[in-house]
Amino acid sequence: MTVKWILHWTPTPGSVVNSQILSEISQCVESFVNAVKDGRWKATLTFYRPNLRDQSIPSEFPRDFLGISLLEQPNKYYFIIRGNKIILEADSTILTIMEKLQSYKSKVALNFEGVQYKMGDFQMKVVKVVPNQAESLRGILIEIEYLPLSSIEKAKPIMEEFLEVWREVMSKKSLPGHFTQTEPHFAEYKLPDNYTSQHTAIQYAAALAQLIQSAQLRG
Repeated sequence: MTVKWILHWTPTPGSVVNSQILSEISQCVESFVNAVKDGRWKATLTFYRPNLRDQSIPSEFPRDFLGISLLEQPNKYYFIIRGNKIILEADSTILTIMEKLQSYKSKVALNFEGVQYKMGDFQMKVVKVVPNQAESLRGILIEIEYLPLSSIEKAKPIMEEFLEVWREVMSKKSLPGHFTQTEPHFAEYKLPDNYTSQHTAIQYAAALAQLIQSAQLRG
């Protein structure tokens, strides 16, 4: 039983995301409501494109999609076809099959790496977004998890109250930016109110899209 919210860091105009801000955010979490560090965490998101010899030939399959692996589900792999609002859960062995078929190729892979903290009925993760096989920081995320409930609607007021307290703590740091929650629109993917790892995958994809958009706006 669990419900998660994922928020992305939005820098103020003229500022950039850097390791100092990441460190300050981590300090906020560590000083927040008796937080106890509870290990490291990682997820990987990959952009796939079809491996077409002739790009002009119309195809019946998606022009691109996202693949996500989550540490808490090591035997599963999640595909998100954003244009069609489809999410699929597959056995992780699908990656071996895809590699053999060569129908799709990986264009970009991004790692979500972070530290997990426990605080009573809640868990928080401070997550940095970095390219695969690189260390350059591309974004910062916070994952807030409420453990006693799995109903998204029932957990919502509790999560909102927790988030309000968290933002008060963050405001004391006077950092050049703020955390923003992207509405993931689970209903568009026909997901139920009962929270699952598919909900998590969709939230990470939505947060990444917002990070890319804000980076383009700053650029």
